[in-house]
Amino acid sequence: MPQTIRNPIEYMMDEVSDLAHGVERAGQAMHRTSTHMFTAPLRIQRITVADLKEVLAGGYRDLAAYRTDVVFLVLIYPLVSLVIAAAAFNAQLVPLLFPVISGTAIMGPFVGVVLYEMSRRREISALRRHEEDHAWANALGIVRSRNFGAIVMLGLMLVALYVLWLGTAYGIYRALHGPQPAETIGFFVREVLHTPAGWWLIGLGCGVGFLFAALALMIGVVSFPLLLDRDVGLGTAIWTSIRAVAANPVPMAAWGLVVVIGLALGAIPLFVGLVVVMPVLCHATWHLYRKLLPRGPGIPRG
Repeated sequence: MPQTIRNPIEYMMDEVSDLAHGVERAGQAMHRTSTHMFTAPLRIQRITVADLKEVLAGGYRDLAAYRTDVVFLVLIYPLVSLVIAAAAFNAQLVPLLFPVISGTAIMGPFVGVVLYEMSRRREISALRRHEEDHAWANALGIVRSRNFGAIVMLGLMLVALYVLWLGTAYGIYRALHGPQPAETIGFFVREVLHTPAGWWLIGLGCGVGFLFAALALMIGVVSFPLLLDRDVGLGTAIWTSIRAVAANPVPMAAWGLVVVIGLALGAIPLFVGLVVVMPVLCHATWHLYRKLLPRGPGIPRG
């Protein structure tokens, strides 16, 4: 069937209309969630650490397929991180710099939603043997999803967890170093590396941060892809994610370590490495989800 070349203004108006309808459905879905919170338990597949190599390879293949589209999209993420870091310096909130950066592990599952949708659409194209559509804007069709409201609610939960982490980290700093913030980053680094209070700060901060990141992993690693893939309630999505982690503790712990190391390496060169690291990890998360919850018979919805 021949395709008609659409007027750009008409296309933009359609996208805005879709977004408006998506916001409206989000409100409806929030009401729907109260009556559709839980469904029947889903079967969890057991995986091994060796499967993570295939998961990462799948993430890299998706990045290679979308190329600059994905890089352009994810460029927003490190830019926002740079703005936040600059604000921390200017506001003399240097002690919050590390919590702000490390907290990206908490927000990661939510940040990657659009990339999960890209991988989902690529998977469907392969099943239907259709030509792949590499326009990332099409992935914004998640606003039309019946589960869009649940996705937003779950994202807000992770935002709240992120804010709680920042407050907790700052509380630990104040308890160990007093209410006076560090005036310069050099002074702060000397305090942390050369004083007993600084050593306690590193130990407590990393320990508590690990607990926050582990909680975010348990809540979000399967929930977001599941809400995109199937018509399930928010409660079922969260509970399935927790069950998936509990059923595969070693592989999921290894995956968490991969995420932490990847984000750390990506953040070292002024966050520029996140332009590559983030899309690979996000696409790989979709393939991890597919390992944990294999696709059922038939072709999934588009």
